[in-house]
Amino acid sequence: MPALTPRPLVGRDAELAQLCGLVGVGSGDDPRADGEVEAGRASAVLLSGDAGVGKTRLLTALRDRALEQGWQVVAGHCLDVGDSALPYLPFTEVLGRLLEHRAGVVEAVAGDHPALLRLQSGRRGLLAARPREHDTERGEEVVAMAERGSVLEAVHAVLAAAAAEQRMLLVVEDLHWADPSTRDLVSFLLTRLAEGEGRVRLVASYRSDDLHRRHPLRRQVAEWARLRGVARIALEPLRDDDVRTLAGSLLPGEQNLERHLRGIVERAEGNAFFVEELVGAVHQLDRGIPDDLADLLLVRLDRLDADARLVVRAAAVGGRRVSHELLLAGADVPPGVLDEALRAAVEAHVLVADRGDYVFRHALLAEAVYDDLLPGERQRLHATYAAALREGRAWGTAAALARHARLARDLPTALDASVRAGREAGEVGGPDEAAGHLQRALELLAEPALRDVEHGLDASKIAVEAGDALLAAGLPFRAAELVADQLARMASPTDAQRARLLTAQANYLYPTERDIECVPLSEEAVRLVPADAGGLRARVLITHARIRAWQGHAEEAQGAAREALEICERLGLAMLASEAAVTVAGMATAPAATMRAELEQAAERARQAGALDAELRSLHILGLSYADEADWDSAARWFRHALDRARLERRPWGPYGFNSRRQLGWVELVRGRWPEALALLQIAGQPPAAQAAEMRSVAASIELAQGRDPADVLAELDALRPMWVTEGLLTIHAVPAQLQAVGLLAHGDDPGADALARYDDAVGALSGLWSPWFGARVRLAAVAVGVVADHVAALPSTARPASLEAVQRLLDDGRTVREQHAEWAIEGRSWSARLEAEAMRARWRAGDEMDEREMTEAWRGAVRAAEELGAVYELAWCRVRLAEVLRASGDTAGAREQVALARAIAERLGASVLLAALRASSGRAPRAASGSHPGPAPLTARESEVLALVAAGRTNGEIAAQLFISTKTASVHVSNILAKLGVSGRTEAAAVARRRGLVE
Repeated sequence: MPALTPRPLVGRDAELAQLCGLVGVGSGDDPRADGEVEAGRASAVLLSGDAGVGKTRLLTALRDRALEQGWQVVAGHCLDVGDSALPYLPFTEVLGRLLEHRAGVVEAVAGDHPALLRLQSGRRGLLAARPREHDTERGEEVVAMAERGSVLEAVHAVLAAAAAEQRMLLVVEDLHWADPSTRDLVSFLLTRLAEGEGRVRLVASYRSDDLHRRHPLRRQVAEWARLRGVARIALEPLRDDDVRTLAGSLLPGEQNLERHLRGIVERAEGNAFFVEELVGAVHQLDRGIPDDLADLLLVRLDRLDADARLVVRAAAVGGRRVSHELLLAGADVPPGVLDEALRAAVEAHVLVADRGDYVFRHALLAEAVYDDLLPGERQRLHATYAAALREGRAWGTAAALARHARLARDLPTALDASVRAGREAGEVGGPDEAAGHLQRALELLAEPALRDVEHGLDASKIAVEAGDALLAAGLPFRAAELVADQLARMASPTDAQRARLLTAQANYLYPTERDIECVPLSEEAVRLVPADAGGLRARVLITHARIRAWQGHAEEAQGAAREALEICERLGLAMLASEAAVTVAGMATAPAATMRAELEQAAERARQAGALDAELRSLHILGLSYADEADWDSAARWFRHALDRARLERRPWGPYGFNSRRQLGWVELVRGRWPEALALLQIAGQPPAAQAAEMRSVAASIELAQGRDPADVLAELDALRPMWVTEGLLTIHAVPAQLQAVGLLAHGDDPGADALARYDDAVGALSGLWSPWFGARVRLAAVAVGVVADHVAALPSTARPASLEAVQRLLDDGRTVREQHAEWAIEGRSWSARLEAEAMRARWRAGDEMDEREMTEAWRGAVRAAEELGAVYELAWCRVRLAEVLRASGDTAGAREQVALARAIAERLGASVLLAALRASSGRAPRAASGSHPGPAPLTARESEVLALVAAGRTNGEIAAQLFISTKTASVHVSNILAKLGVSGRTEAAAVARRRGLVE
């Protein structure tokens, strides 16, 4: 057999495990000697699946697993040679393998079964000598005809003899091309193997899509499946996630990877061969499928007669799914001919009958057939279909009519149908589809041929409808660009059209970090719309009120919102009135309880009016109001309510559904429900990109705490740095995780200096986006100072003053932030307390004389603030720091209490970094606050693993191999460990580690 295949199998773990279990091949974890593998549950397995779905790749993985377990594997392949099939061809290949590796066995069996030699490859060629005998009646020599039974017995005998020496896996591929003799031999083996000792296992594969009703293998497979010891596995297409993984592995470093992956997933439909072909032509896919793949697919049509090919071509124009009535209108053949043609196409596995419609078995086949049509054929068929749909001769959707009319160049019909299709998609919760249809309507409106056609459509209104759909799909920037482009294209827009588009643009940008850009747009719209403009005036005022309220102009915002509410109530505009009511309630200056009651009323009003956006916004604001007070349970309840409503209405990626998901993930992180948080935050591949990246940053901080390699986390988050200048929330979530990763890696001469530089970069980006004294700055400062405190002790004494000056600068920053905020929320108070305590710890670890009671009280204050905030993980770290101070001051009992409380949290969360810090600090001797050299920094989770291997006597190379890292990385980890433990060599490190309980 060829060498083991290095490329990993994608998406077939369950099928491979099932196949291995059936034939008795072990898992690979416990290899056994020849003949010692326990018998499986089947003597033979029939593996079926469509062409290209991955049968051969799965069998290759089975072969590799069997070889690893000490099996011998032989394989034979049937070939598509039409009427020239050679009997027993796959077993000739098998015999050749056995002659190569088991020649003595074959010779011994051939002595008792001479018919075996007739299968030798060398004896089946044109020039090979044939055994002859004399025909006494005709007086001539004739070729001796072997009895079929002798050949069957001979093959079984040689397989059994070879398997007696070493357990055998026999693989026969592509039985759909097998000749009758091969099928008979397989039937014979299936009965004999079930009666044998289980030394030979047979796995045979065939293409299920080639088994039309008259295919001879179809009947035999049904008979084989009834035999004792025969199992069947039908290989289904790969899941979309697996297709993405496979395609991604074949496109390393590809730009626009996500766009390519979406196209490949959609077109390949889980077929591994199609995936590989599409990947190979990824840069030409916009021009159609690759020619070689198209030719391969179109071969299926060669089996059909002229009528069936005509119907299949008409079906390809109809779309992936086409009804019988529509085909009858488009194919232009009599009903009886259509029925026979469809039957032939179904039997040839070109089409599939499904719930009254006909569907192409593969989307790529439909695409290949469509591309093969002449342009005139396509346009004629599209026009025929459009007429049938328009006249009601066949049922169809507005989307289908729009497509056929557009491709038939019936532009008025296409325009009307596109608008209808967009609105229908929006009504059933399909914002992506709605946006696509409405954008095509805008393209049609720009066609010169429609300029003089009376259609009664306002391009500005269609653009806003399309923008609203994009916003609901989670694409606010694309929505803003669309309406801005539409305004630029309009030669002379009216004031109403201009105000409509400006307000829409401001509304799309408002939930993002671009709210400053909204103000001039909104102000101009207000100026353009007169007081008697009715609903448009109300819409403009509602948007303006929300923007001004967000920027702190409460009086102006309330005036605009109340005017909008008065207009809506006077004109009976229920949905707009609901939005205005939510805006008014969200700006209430009354006590929180009153504001929340008004918001709940506004939410119910919006629900009854069908104003989904207003309802979701009110629920989201309710969640935020409780989150500001650290009432995490109530906040989670309202965010969850908003998210559930958004999901129910198929709007999960709209601004308030998505933001509620993001906020809920943060709430779950804070209150220590990490599995729930990760389930909410890990949404790779979903829009919108910026907010998804922000959520990924929060998830990365959890993974970092759970022991993910800090270098990987840092690389992932560093890739987001270009977004800092535009995405503030992303920055304040990504930077703390970056700083923590820097501290854990401890690379370079001064990790604290690296953390300080990153802090400065983040502050610079956020100051330009917001203002210099934004509230989250105190959190960034606290984390950065904590990193300095962890590593300042390892610096030369001459370098420590500069670090402490930087610490003082960050401490002053935090105090200034506190002074700039008249109302300092509970989260701000917690991080302020943490910053003060971390600054003291930094000075203490740098060797400064510190007041023990002052520092102890500072960390007790940080613990109390974290408890008040309910931030579980941060509370545990505060307890670790407090324990360190208590131990140094001689209060070992108090230190043990804090350590026990912190350990309980760490174990519940699975926070391996925190557990490693607790282990590293458990062996420190108590120290007074006297300026003596501070204790060592905690070991990272990876360093704890490396230390255990060092203590076991492993070399750097052995450590690298066991942990799947480079030898250089292992060496860096060992150096960091020696520095942190304050030892000079590996032996001393092992002794210290055992003494302190850092290793078992």
